[in-house]
Amino acid sequence: MTEVVEVPLPTVQEKIKIGNPNDLKANEGSFQLGKISFGYDALVPDLSALTLESHYKNYLYYTNSLNKTIAGTDKENLSIEDILAKLDINDPEIRNNAGGYYNHSLYFKSIGPKAGGEPKDTLASKITKDFGSFSNFKTVFKETATKQFGSGWVWLVVDKTGVLQLSTTQNQDNPLMTYAPVIGFHGTPILGIDLWEHAYFLDYQYKKKNYIDHFFNIVDWEKVNENYKTTFKK
Repeated sequence: MTEVVEVPLPTVQEKIKIGNPNDLKANEGSFQLGKISFGYDALVPDLSALTLESHYKNYLYYTNSLNKTIAGTDKENLSIEDILAKLDINDPEIRNNAGGYYNHSLYFKSIGPKAGGEPKDTLASKITKDFGSFSNFKTVFKETATKQFGSGWVWLVVDKTGVLQLSTTQNQDNPLMTYAPVIGFHGTPILGIDLWEHAYFLDYQYKKKNYIDHFFNIVDWEKVNENYKTTFKK
């Protein structure tokens, strides 16, 4: 009689080999991939290694697409901020790729392991001044993100008067785009949450609210504070 031995099926993580973010490099061009200082598995359990890797590769796609789109044009010598401020929103190629590049650059710059908690220093007092408290800010941010329908972003921005505001944009638009529709305020983003399904669906399925809650566990408030200080000095 032949003995039957049960062999456990491999998990998704075992089936798919997770790479190293340092191995990714954009093609030659004006804009390069913003490097992350941690591995793809560093944000578990809030984001899986598979989700982070696929999202980072999505960022690489926008980087390469932007460089290809502006090759041989006067935009090659502009900063990404200038490109966004002056772009023709009726040109979907530059709109989507420039927006996707900027948005993901800020997203990956502002998250990290051993993060979360509350902001300190200048940003902490500014959030308290403009939102009443950090707790109130989190509540309003989460509510705004949960109500966002479809693909898009929710931003913490510094408006033209220096006040912190929340803004929402569709697809890869952002509040730096002078002529793009924004629910809220145009201004300079210092933090953004990606609400496209590629940012969370593998981990959270249709439970987008859970992803939004867990997002606050990976926000690097030191980096967001640096973003604010840089914007404030402009």
